[in-house]
Amino acid sequence: MKLLKINETDNVAVVLEAVKAGEALEVNGATLTAQEDVGVGHKIALAPIAEGEAVVKYGSPIGVATAKIEAGQAVHTHNLKTGLSGLLEYSYNPKLTELSPRVPATFKGFRRADGKVGIRNEIWIVPTVGCVNATGEVLAKAARNFDGLGSIDGIYSFGHPYGCSQLGDDHGNTRKALAGLVRHPNATGVLVLGLGCENNDIASFKETLGDYDENRVKFLVCQDSDDEFADGIAILRELVANASVAIREDIPMSELIVGLKCGGSDGFSGITANPLVGAFVDRLVAEGGSAILTEVPEMFGAETILMNRCRTPELFERTVEMINGFKQYFILNNQPIYENPSPGNKAGGISTLEDKSLGCTQKGGTADVVDVLGYCDPVTVRGLSLLTGPGNDLVSVSNLMASGAHVILFTTGRGTPFGVPAPTVKISSNTALYNKKRDWIDFDAGPLLAGTPMPALRDELYEYVRTLASGEVLAKNEILGAREFTIFKTGVTL
Repeated sequence: MKLLKINETDNVAVVLEAVKAGEALEVNGATLTAQEDVGVGHKIALAPIAEGEAVVKYGSPIGVATAKIEAGQAVHTHNLKTGLSGLLEYSYNPKLTELSPRVPATFKGFRRADGKVGIRNEIWIVPTVGCVNATGEVLAKAARNFDGLGSIDGIYSFGHPYGCSQLGDDHGNTRKALAGLVRHPNATGVLVLGLGCENNDIASFKETLGDYDENRVKFLVCQDSDDEFADGIAILRELVANASVAIREDIPMSELIVGLKCGGSDGFSGITANPLVGAFVDRLVAEGGSAILTEVPEMFGAETILMNRCRTPELFERTVEMINGFKQYFILNNQPIYENPSPGNKAGGISTLEDKSLGCTQKGGTADVVDVLGYCDPVTVRGLSLLTGPGNDLVSVSNLMASGAHVILFTTGRGTPFGVPAPTVKISSNTALYNKKRDWIDFDAGPLLAGTPMPALRDELYEYVRTLASGEVLAKNEILGAREFTIFKTGVTL
């Protein structure tokens, strides 16, 4: 089979194997002659499409034809444009799904004193300002050589360029993101490292952080110390002593929070990797677990699907505010709302933002939306939450982690090595990428194209995540040492 028609109402099919001009093709019992060469992951017209007519994929419009398209011709950016424009008004037409409850499996995790659960036993250094990034790195390197590390999985410092010379939302975003990092239960102990003269000084940062466990979170102001290295080492020894004796215990999967992200998508992302993650999410939510879907600009064009999955009218209104609020962000910065997809997406066969979004949002499965969160807001309701934030890979994955995601499921058709402090699981949309980049990719969704049933591969992914949460395996980003944390910036730097 060289062509895949995703939905019976589609007027295009996705090319699974490259086709040549003049080649006879079969799709759903019909025969089609290719009018030109069409590459893997790209679209081919199944019937004539008039100029101005909607091009339909996934059973929904992905844009309008800019010229007449004959059956068998390629459909891409040269003859297709987005049908989206400006701000929209929405109405609530709920389409809710009651997932059948499942008894959760268990993983081996760390129960914290406040009742939260971590899947790693790490010590973190979190600078309040970029000026002390190097100090944090020196301290982390020294602490890795301590005797008696016991069950500690690692000691890391997470630098960033912010914490001072920021105004308004930027200053607030920095504090929220760093507070989310400090609160994250994958760290058994945290040293918050300040300089002393920054806007994000420790005294004001504590206001954003709120209540904290004094045995788990320690603070050091470098300008107040006669020897910040000696004082930092002493604090780290105390944190290490507490963390080195931590042991894993049985934790139900219902306490797991999974962040959802895609990047470097291709024409197969919406057919394999994203639906696979969606099936995983449905199983996890049915077991009482939680998932977070973000990338607001990559909901544009598919947002009504999510809006109608909101459990209440109030959640619907909050989703509308999230969507239109992000569109206003583009407008206030004099930028086009629909400047997407990226060059890499287009090379992989994605033509318009609708094309991208209808594939992207499948990562959320079919579960009801139970909450809508602001940037870096913590998850408080079990189930599927929507999280306000941009689509940029590093920013959005850091956002997911700051909101409490223990692990990130990151689907990709082109590959990427990056990761955040939490395990960042790369799921390839095609087997060729998996075979080429084994040092980047953790799991392959490509077998779905070869006939592997979705439930079987879903359960395989579920078991992989369970063993990852138990510390039995490491994500490739952990092995590579790819642990970055990036904060959303929108405004002026002084």
